[in-house]
Amino acid sequence: MNPSGQSAVVSVSRDDRHRFSKPVVDSIRLIEGCGVEGDAHAGATVQHRYLLARDPTAPNLTQVHLIPAELFAELTTLGYQVTPGELGENVTTLGIDLITLPLGARLHLGDDAVVQVTGLRSPCSEINGFQKGLMKTLISKDASGQVVRKAGVMGIVVQGGTVAAGDEIRVQLPAGEQLSLGVI
Repeated sequence: MNPSGQSAVVSVSRDDRHRFSKPVVDSIRLIEGCGVEGDAHAGATVQHRYLLARDPTAPNLTQVHLIPAELFAELTTLGYQVTPGELGENVTTLGIDLITLPLGARLHLGDDAVVQVTGLRSPCSEINGFQKGLMKTLISKDASGQVVRKAGVMGIVVQGGTVAAGDEIRVQLPAGEQLSLGVI
């Protein structure tokens, strides 16, 4: 949790082109069933270049990318300097352990927007082009040998709205069985 005890949006980013990092902006507008207005990854069908090449008709389960700010602090202790937007995320959060959320968890961002979590982000090799060796820190194994991915989560917009730094985040867990996130 952050010092105020509430989970919050630290920063928001978008880019209308497919580049690795996204510039920080004052606010973003989430559009139901589409994603971040003005972002290259917005659309009802898949927009990520790798996934687009595999099946351009697939539903877009990667409309919004969220990363915890706590990851940046961890990376700093390992000698990396990463700030919001630099890993391509749309929303940088504080106070939520995103990678442990169950499939279908809903994140209420600010007054109106709701993002439903669809899976873990699978970091790509472009991360090493950003900072050499960074990918190895974002994909590791825990003590039991399980692969741990720390590059945040992906989601779809189920209710639109404007999101800005400082907005509160409320987590709504899905009813029934809590399924672990898979990799998208």
